[in-house]
Amino acid sequence: MNEWTQDVLGRLNEASEPSQVLAQVSVAARQLGFEHCAYGLRTLVPFTRPKTLMFSTYDERWSRRYINAGYLQVDPTVAHGVHSGTPVVWSNEVFRDAPQMWDEARSFGLRVGWAQSVFEPDARVGMLSLARSSEPLTAAEMRAKDPLIQWLVNKAHRAFCRLLGGPLAGIEPLTKRQVEVLRWTGDGKTSDEIAAILCISKPTVDFHLRNAMARLGAATKSSAAAFASRLGLLN
Repeated sequence: MNEWTQDVLGRLNEASEPSQVLAQVSVAARQLGFEHCAYGLRTLVPFTRPKTLMFSTYDERWSRRYINAGYLQVDPTVAHGVHSGTPVVWSNEVFRDAPQMWDEARSFGLRVGWAQSVFEPDARVGMLSLARSSEPLTAAEMRAKDPLIQWLVNKAHRAFCRLLGGPLAGIEPLTKRQVEVLRWTGDGKTSDEIAAILCISKPTVDFHLRNAMARLGAATKSSAAAFASRLGLLN
């Protein structure tokens, strides 16, 4: 670990609220040649209403426009980031299906950008974006800065997650037997079949399923299995 990473990590560890993390990431981003930074954290549960938190140093007018215009739903970097940890560099091609958003972003000085996601086993995805108003990213610059940017993405994500909490907060841990019955439920097995597989009675299987459903706040055993799987509790 060099002097720069030690300094950045020390300041991130001292941050006690998300705004302080953002401020420190912004300092590091400028040192890497980027004028702005943005971080988004998406929790992929509930399935139909994933929650996204966003923090950025962008012009407040653009941040408001982004939300009010519903650009979160059409942003191609977000669509890429929730499925892939591969970095994406902003370009006309990347934004070909969102031309109005791209034109407006550039009008606020967001013309050159780079973004990458980090995935958590508990259904959280964090994405850090670095942006500037000019000087396209060259292959040489990316080769030189990639290790530091990759490092910053992960450390920024950890710092934000530490302060923002996660979907497992308030959920009582599942027992070993609850995990077992949910796994088999996820595989489509009935309570009778699970009882035979685990050499226990059907009422015992149903007992563990009911308790697991209660802990997860799920209405059915199928939804409990799906929810637990998305949260990484069945791994």
